[in-house]
Amino acid sequence: MSAQPVDYSEDSRDPAVILARLPERARPFFLDEYEAAVDAAHEVAGYRQLQQLLQSWSVRAVAYSRPGFFEGAAEAAEGRGECVTMEAVIARYEQSRG
Repeated sequence: MSAQPVDYSEDSRDPAVILARLPERARPFFLDEYEAAVDAAHEVAGYRQLQQLLQSWSVRAVAYSRPGFFEGAAEAAEGRGECVTMEAVIARYEQSRG
């Protein structure tokens, strides 16, 4: 699956939107976790966990759909490739917010 542009008019936490954004190889992992969270959501306490799961996967879907994400993750796991500190990431984020 190729990377799709992000349409921010959609609800990024909608399970159908998440599934559509995810690369094929990530979909089974999402579906397994989603189905377990839906089952748990039948209990009042489980509803919040379902919301958190959808939020987490909505962020992952954006990251996973970026070209080169999985290759970069593999390089990082092996200690290869470009590394950026968390402080640098936060600084870039704060600069982008103006």
